[in-house]
Amino acid sequence: MRIAFQGEIGAYSEEAAAAFYPEATMVPFPEFDDVFDALSSEKCDRAVIPIENSLHGSVLRNYDLLREHDVTIVAEGKLRIRHQLLGLPGISLSDISAVFSHPQALGQCRDFLKKSLPHARVTPAYDTAGAARDVARAANPAHAAIASRRAASEYTLSLLAENIESNTLNYTRFLALSRQNDPCLDGLPPEATSGSPKTSLLFAQSENIPGSLFKSLAVFALRDIDLLKIESRPLVGSPGKYIFHLDLAGDAQGEAVMNALRHLEEIAAYVTVLGSYVEGPTWDSMPGG
Repeated sequence: MRIAFQGEIGAYSEEAAAAFYPEATMVPFPEFDDVFDALSSEKCDRAVIPIENSLHGSVLRNYDLLREHDVTIVAEGKLRIRHQLLGLPGISLSDISAVFSHPQALGQCRDFLKKSLPHARVTPAYDTAGAARDVARAANPAHAAIASRRAASEYTLSLLAENIESNTLNYTRFLALSRQNDPCLDGLPPEATSGSPKTSLLFAQSENIPGSLFKSLAVFALRDIDLLKIESRPLVGSPGKYIFHLDLAGDAQGEAVMNALRHLEEIAAYVTVLGSYVEGPTWDSMPGG
């Protein structure tokens, strides 16, 4: 199997993809759009994407792409994110004048940067592993990157400081995707296929009037179905209107959820189930110590 992920080799998304599909080949792509295109065009068999971070919230672009492509969510999992400061072998913190990484990683390590590298220029990059690769290629002893321990190994960089994130409760939730016509669980480990069922869906209201959203959500409350998350995104071409993404407890083939979805279809403009799967495991990225 070929698994698409966004970023460079050594990215946290690659670690998550390898946790979902330990026997598969990982295929990197520069943008999330490329990941979805690779799955839709059958260049890859599955895709793994981040959907939310416990500190920085939802990955909104991926919510939009889930709506735009014919894909199905087959599994979820959370990865504990551990950030390392990487640089060329033999340098010290006092040598560093610039630190490169993804904006979220830089934000998650703000306390360390302020305390230990107040003199260094903080420079955003499109990807943590890409920043590590560029530091290795440039071979500038004044440059460092914030990335994973896996990236340090991949690009032969030294660990200058370990586990530098400001908040240890730093987790990213990832989704494993298949094409709608191929929603099988092949290749997934047992911990990603056993657990409490969840369903993700999206819907748009028929009309934006007082109480319409309440009535839409009430179809679940009437059946004691727990809503786990709600996210709204603008409905393209219809200013002031929104598409709502819901995560809820239960399987779409279960009686209560099925009846709720039928009820919702009666009052909504449209309803699309993105997938039923199980509450996923939590993995630890390669620890720094």
